[in-house]
Amino acid sequence: MVSGELVLTQDGPIATIVITNPAKRNAMTAAMWRALPGLLDGPAKDPSVRVLVLAGAGGTFCAGADITDAAAVARAGDASFAVEAELALAGFPKPTIARVDGFCVGGGCQLAVACDLRFAADDSRFGVTPAKLGIVYPPSTTRRLAALIGPARAKLLLYTGELIDAAAAERMGLVDAVVPAAELADSVLRVASTIAARSGLTQFAAKQVLAGGEPPEQDEAELAEGLAAFVERRAPRFGWS
Repeated sequence: MVSGELVLTQDGPIATIVITNPAKRNAMTAAMWRALPGLLDGPAKDPSVRVLVLAGAGGTFCAGADITDAAAVARAGDASFAVEAELALAGFPKPTIARVDGFCVGGGCQLAVACDLRFAADDSRFGVTPAKLGIVYPPSTTRRLAALIGPARAKLLLYTGELIDAAAAERMGLVDAVVPAAELADSVLRVASTIAARSGLTQFAAKQVLAGGEPPEQDEAELAEGLAAFVERRAPRFGWS
């Protein structure tokens, strides 16, 4: 697997995309960036998928963009395919979780920040490193990072390009939870399963509003099922998608 690939699988209501380029610590090649929006279309439109998990193969999330591609893109002044991939992930209509272990650097951090939630192994490392290469970070990417952790912390990461550990990432709000590495997959599975059991309508509405949009109208069937399940003391069987 010289050039790397993105591998999509599904287990019940949970779809998982695995960044797979082990020879380069799962660095994203130009082809992988370009493939991501199309790969997201299937689970976005599939009503059986309720949650998307983004992960890396072999104990590393993603060490960034492939350096050869990154240099060529910077010289050409066109990072549109990486931004389009990021926007597609951020605009995915269902909840998304980044399952981060190992290195989450540069383009890897860009992808993790585009997810709704980030769970990290306690030995993971994070960095936003364009200053080490003299690369201009895309405006939308910079603003998304600042919206998540605040302008001052975003400047600290961008100005220094230094790596931080998982505990520091959690303190600054870059990740939502840090767990022992051996427990990461199970922890993410538990959260994803809980999300999958809740109302997709509520989740979609929240995602729309928090992104600056308008929520959909109330679906009476979804509300009726939620109320019936509450009264009958059973798990709801939500059908909205």
